[in-house]
Parts: sequence; structure tokens; C-alpha cells
Amino acid sequence: MTVQFLKKAARTPQSGEQQTREIVERMLEDIRAHGEDAVLRYARELDSWNGDIVLDAAELQRRTRDVAQTVKDDIRFAHDQVLAFARRQRESLLEFEAELYPGLITGQKLIPVNAAGCYVPGGRYAHVASAYMSIATARAAGVPFVAACSPSHRGGGIHPVVLYAMSVAGPDVILTLGGVQAIAALAFGLFSGKRADVIAGPGNKYVAEAKRILYGEVGIDVFAGPSEILVLADETADPLLVASDLVGQAEHGTESPAWLISTSEALARRVMDEVPRRIEALPEEARAAAGAAWRDYGEVAVASDRESAAALSDDYAPEHLEVHARDLDWWLARLSTYGSLFLGEETTVAFGDKTSGPNHILPTKKAARYSGGLSVGKFIKTVTWQRMSRDANRRIAQVTARVSRLEGMEAHARTADDRLHKYFAGEVFATEL
Repeated sequence: MTVQFLKKAARTPQSGEQQTREIVERMLEDIRAHGEDAVLRYARELDSWNGDIVLDAAELQRRTRDVAQTVKDDIRFAHDQVLAFARRQRESLLEFEAELYPGLITGQKLIPVNAAGCYVPGGRYAHVASAYMSIATARAAGVPFVAACSPSHRGGGIHPVVLYAMSVAGPDVILTLGGVQAIAALAFGLFSGKRADVIAGPGNKYVAEAKRILYGEVGIDVFAGPSEILVLADETADPLLVASDLVGQAEHGTESPAWLISTSEALARRVMDEVPRRIEALPEEARAAAGAAWRDYGEVAVASDRESAAALSDDYAPEHLEVHARDLDWWLARLSTYGSLFLGEETTVAFGDKTSGPNHILPTKKAARYSGGLSVGKFIKTVTWQRMSRDANRRIAQVTARVSRLEGMEAHARTADDRLHKYFAGEVFATEL
């Protein structure tokens, strides 16, 4: 494999993790000790929010009544695509029952968790799509109780269009909370009275770290960090569209990596020339975010052939992976490590981020090596069951007793012996080694 880097990142997605972890740990300890009082304090200090945490129906109606009908129509359309895809996912998961040995009946059940917490980020943008990505997916999974939260927008409560998107997806309770304090409230059951079994939704590095620390005590969707994009491109790619898509994801924030792997050095250099021009044409806030992201985290590599490009892409394990190249079926079959794959120039990440259906809550920081993105499966427990006839005990119990004694676990062996003695009194069985 031959790879030449035309641009290397000055920083990695892991930069600054220790400081973030220390801050989040202190906040979580404080909230464990002081509960809702600590959450209210953080809401005032960090989000300038002094109002009620739990949003009632009347306030929801008041806050969303002025949202334009065209905006409402767009949100409902996008929500419907995400919900339809999630329902297809649910239909693809199957329960089963099978007789593995005469009299030994086994099975699999799919049980939704009892409560889900859905986090909808705030910050510099109104993250409308994140509302239905998490809440609608939990609903499609059949979760009976869904709590959703989002931070106050500049001290005025949840952004009205975000609030409308949350309401369309249909949570049971909406909390005006953001950041670490929101994740803690969902995990500990503060304000809602129900501890979340699973917490889902994207957020900044503090939100991601809070989820990571609480994992085990509560389930989470993915280990996530700043948004990532990798574009694979050959000489047939349109450099303007490639540059556009790289900048489109770098806009997420100053720590969002944007990577290009091309089999054409000429194409790669044209993209490198175009990206700064695209960034300079953005509004001020987006320009600052995308500029810093490209400067510190952007990388451009030229691979000698498509197999080398695919191998390098798998090593990156990107959150979003676009392919701008001929023979898309080859890439679909070959690529194995990504959060979500976008095939062809017609299929940009932004479509997946907002509207097209597959979920945009995806693994970052190479977590795509072992995890996919948010799906209904994250809210469903795949559990097993078994039932056995007495006659089946004749074989199963003997083997169990012998294996248990092989391991040195005599008490285990005797649970099998006792059943043989009860069900087949007077018979002699080979249960010793």
C-alpha cells in the first residue's frame, strides 16, 4: 500500500480529553450528592436558565405557535423518513423459538427498555434533526417512556423550532436542560421520576464524556465525539462537490475532522485549493468553526490504488464516509469500517444528517471498528429463554455434570445430579469424570 499525505492534522480527536474528563467527573459527583438542586444551579450558571425545567403542554403550545407552517411541514417530512427507516429496522429484528435437542426448547425475545433519555444539543446551531433522530427511533423501538431534553437557547428556553421537532417525535416529558447536568438528570431520573435505561443523542465533548463515564450504570447509544467526515474520491470526482462536503461537516465545530483520500493527486490538490475559498465564503460563526477544524484536523492523502484507499479508510473508521468514485458497488462490498456510508456524489452527508432516513447519531473516534450508529436495536434488549422436558434432562444433565466437574465446580454438577436422581430414580448415570 502506497500513501502520500499532502496535508496532515496538527491535532487528533483525542486532544484535550483528560481536562474534559476531570471537569465532567466533578460535575457528576456534585449532582450525585445534591440532586436537582445542583442541576438547577448548573442550568443557571451555564445556560442562563432560571425557568421551570419540566415543560408543560400549555408552555409547549405557546412556544411553538409562531413556527412557520413551511418549517413545520419540513420537520414533519424529515421526521417521517427517520421514523419509517427505524420501523423497517424494527421489523428486521426477529424473535424465534427452536428445539435444539428433543425436549430442549430455546428462544429469543426482543424487549424494549422501560425508559429512554434523548438528548438534543444546543450551542451555535438549532439542532432540529437531532430531536427526531433519537426520539422517533426510541418510539419505533417501542420504548414506553421517553424523556427528552435540550438546553435553553440564549437564556430564552428551548429554541422554538427544536421544541416543535421534539414535540412531533412525541416524548413523554421535555426538560429544559443541557450539558452534563442534562445527562445526569436523565441517568438519575431527576425531574422525570424515571431513570433512563438508555441515553441517546449527540452533544459536545462534555456531553459525550458524561455518557462515557456513566456507561454501565446506564446504556448509551455510541461513544461519540466531534463530527467527522472522510471522502474517498477518484479522478472522476467533482472537486467542487468534494470540497463542499468537507466544509459542510467541518462547520460542525472547531474540533471536527475532515479527511480526503484520493487516488488522484491532481484531484486532491484541486480540493485543497478550493476548501479555503469555501470556508471564507461562509457566515462568520461557521467560517470560524470550519476554518479551525480544517487547519487543525484536516488531512489529505493520495493512495496508489483504490484497494490502498479503502484500507486507509477502514483504518480511519470515520463517522461519515462518502464515496465519489466509479464502481460504487465495489466500494460498498469492500469498505467495512464506518458509521454511515454515502455512495455517489448525489448522496451527501447533509441529506443523512437532516432528512433521508438512516440515523445521524453515529460512532466517532474509531468506534466504528466495533459499533454502528443509533438504531432501534439500541433501545431493545435481545434476551433469551429456555424450557426443557424431563426426558431431555437425561442427556443434558449428564453432560452438564461432567463439564462442571471438569471445571472444578462441584455445586454446579450436583444441581444436574439432583435432577437425574429425581426424574430417573434407580438409574445409573455417568456424571463423574
